[in-house]
Amino acid sequence: MASHRRPKQPSRARVTVLTATAAAAVALTSQSAQADPKPTKEEVKAKVDKLYHEAEKATEEYNGAKEQQGKLQKQVDTIQDQVARGQEEVNELRNKLGSVASAQYRSGGIDPSVQLFLSSDPDTYLDKASAVDQFGARQAEVLEDIQLKQRTLAQQRAEAAEKLADLEDVREKLGEKKKNYQGKLAEARKLLNTLTAEERERMRQEEQKRAQEAEQRAARSTGGDRPDLGSEVPASQRGAAALNAAATQIGKPYVSGAEGPNSYDCSGLTQWAYRQAGVSITRTTYTQQNDGTKIGRSQLKPGDLVFFNSLSHVGLYAGNNTILHAPKPGAYVRYESMDYMGTFQFGVRI
Repeated sequence: MASHRRPKQPSRARVTVLTATAAAAVALTSQSAQADPKPTKEEVKAKVDKLYHEAEKATEEYNGAKEQQGKLQKQVDTIQDQVARGQEEVNELRNKLGSVASAQYRSGGIDPSVQLFLSSDPDTYLDKASAVDQFGARQAEVLEDIQLKQRTLAQQRAEAAEKLADLEDVREKLGEKKKNYQGKLAEARKLLNTLTAEERERMRQEEQKRAQEAEQRAARSTGGDRPDLGSEVPASQRGAAALNAAATQIGKPYVSGAEGPNSYDCSGLTQWAYRQAGVSITRTTYTQQNDGTKIGRSQLKPGDLVFFNSLSHVGLYAGNNTILHAPKPGAYVRYESMDYMGTFQFGVRI
């Protein structure tokens, strides 16, 4: 006879555990859905601006490594030229001894000392004072010259090898710095892409409006195409010339690592401007701070360099609390109020 047992009902404890587990799963799903809410336009802008500042700092570090690479390469080239010339001189001196050896051979035999020198490594023998006595005065003088030049060449080759090793290290550092600032810019672009096209356009318009307000904030204009820069007099003709040169670049884009003439980063613009004034200054914000005399904000005159945000940014003081600079990625060379620039560090008068 078939058994008709009733199905076993789950215990009250088991039901309670299942219910609690389901509730927890729902709660976690709800929390996960709320954990990463889409950032607002204002939050994206703040993060993007921060990334741009970090990218600018990394750009200046890249510029510094690039400048160091250029200096090391010049040093290596100079040393290698010296080695090449030195080797030519040694070869000429060896040829002289070769001529002496030929003459001796024709007259009945080669002096053993000359024969030894013409071998692959005469230095060991030359270090013995008794060997020099076997030469004539002229031969001994030539041999000593060669010995000295060979030792100099050895030192120069060692120095070149050291510089080449340094150069390789700097090249690696250069790659890291470039990767760093490119990563910051890519992260900023990714953030911007979380916004809708309409939000990005609104942000662009707000940025443009702010730039226009910075350029036209004064009630009166000096010519309709720039803000009122007041009547402050430059501290020097070179400062005035640099500022005037930079003004011709207004509207050109900011590009990380660019030195002109089609685009600039912040220190690339200041270096280019002073070059037009006949003054050579270094490439980065970190070194340009030492290219002149440091001054306070109240001492600024048109043409002075002005530094901001832990030396990550530099521009040219234009007068009336305004700077002329290459601001950041996506922007262009322009006038801007110092009130928008962040933390003022100091000025530098070239």
